[in-house]
Parts: sequence; structure tokens; C-alpha cells
Amino acid sequence: MYLGKVVGTVVASQKAEGLEGVRLMVVQPLNTDLTPRGNVLVAVDAVQAGPGDVVHLVSSREAALALPVWFVPVDAAIVGIVDSVDVEGRP
Repeated sequence: MYLGKVVGTVVASQKAEGLEGVRLMVVQPLNTDLTPRGNVLVAVDAVQAGPGDVVHLVSSREAALALPVWFVPVDAAIVGIVDSVDVEGRP
């Protein structure tokens, strides 16, 4: 599980079976202080997130289980929209 910020959307005219009607979002992974970390990635959106939202992501097997049709071919899924981040010992 990790944090990310939605920075864009992906339009795909053809998708794998089970991904029809599912939105694909471009996400920048974030550190706990909300600074960018690593490269952007594409994640399926299970919670109707939008550009600019800080989101909670899962990867691997958990991502394949985040949608109504299980075990679709995905590597990352948005499973929550983050309201705030509070890390002990940080202002």
C-alpha cells in the first residue's frame, strides 16, 4: 500500500476483458511527506478519483482483486481517496 497523486487520465479504445468501463489514471507515487517518489504509473480507478486527488494505491495481487471482476491484468489500483496524512513526529 502506498500514496500517490492523480496527475492525468488514460484513454484506451481497447481493453482486456474485465476492464471495460474502468477508468485508467496516471498517478505519481508519493512519499509520506507528499513529495514525488519514482516514476509515474497507470492505475485502475476503483473509487472515482480525479486529477489532483491524493490517493491510496495497492499493487500486485491486491490490485487484481480491487475491481468487481477479480484477477484482471492490472499492476496497480486506486482503492481510496486520502483526506489527510498525519505522520507521528512530523508537523
